[in-house]
Amino acid sequence: MELLHTAIATLKAIGIEKVFLLLMAPVFAVCMAAEAWHLARRGRQSYTLGQVSTNIALALSHAIADGLTWALVLGLFYGLYQHRLFEIPATAGSLLLLLVLQDFCYYWFHRSSHRIRWMWASHVTHHSSETMNLATALRQSLTYPVSGMWLFWLPLAWLGFKPETVVLVVAISLAYQFFVHTESIGKLPGWFEAVFNTPSHHRVHHARNAQYIDRNYAGVLIIWDRMFGTFVPETEAPEYGIVRQIRTRNPLVMMFHEWLDMFRDVARPGPLALRLKHLWAPPEWTRPDALPEPLSGASRPAG
Repeated sequence: MELLHTAIATLKAIGIEKVFLLLMAPVFAVCMAAEAWHLARRGRQSYTLGQVSTNIALALSHAIADGLTWALVLGLFYGLYQHRLFEIPATAGSLLLLLVLQDFCYYWFHRSSHRIRWMWASHVTHHSSETMNLATALRQSLTYPVSGMWLFWLPLAWLGFKPETVVLVVAISLAYQFFVHTESIGKLPGWFEAVFNTPSHHRVHHARNAQYIDRNYAGVLIIWDRMFGTFVPETEAPEYGIVRQIRTRNPLVMMFHEWLDMFRDVARPGPLALRLKHLWAPPEWTRPDALPEPLSGASRPAG
């Protein structure tokens, strides 16, 4: 009976997330069309049919993988919720608290995705775009579940937040982040730039300029970057992409090239401990016995 209850709750949680994202989809589409029109009028068009089609294909594959993953792992969330530390009532205050705590978890997920190669292997897909517009937000990888994104939200269920609410808040955070992928908006009022992630902050994050690499990991709130020393303001014009850019429209190459490079590095002869370190060391790490042209250089983070 308990298993049935968990299954029903899981379907409910996934349904809440997907309904929310389906409701947001027309908003995203209208905003992308408006931005494309705005850029065309100013002779700065960055939208192309190939780019948008590729990004949509990546977004759809990610959405399918995301739904399947929640179906598989939400049982863990409900299991932890059964042993929760606190009874947290469903109020406006508790929802606001969850939004803040989720954003804190997101910061560490995002920072880990740049500093642990196993996780970067998924996240690199998002950073491979050499343009910055709202369609760039759609460029995601279906391998995020494999690299462990969902693990970062588990503590929220253990604290006492209902898993279905956690899933919804994660979706709300990702929806907000759609709107920071743009060059059409300059800097916002100072108080907003001080507290929230903005297009200016996120342009820095996507840039491969030396001073911008591995900065501004914010989801919704930029305060975490300011607290933990990873904040950099936008000063010079960003150059987007990864340090050694892959130039392809093939979604499969975008999603799997770094996984292949990583496992090639692991397979190279040498001490087992050093071979395995390629899985968890930063993406730019090379062994002391590295070849003159390291196999993993193409995927150095850019932002």
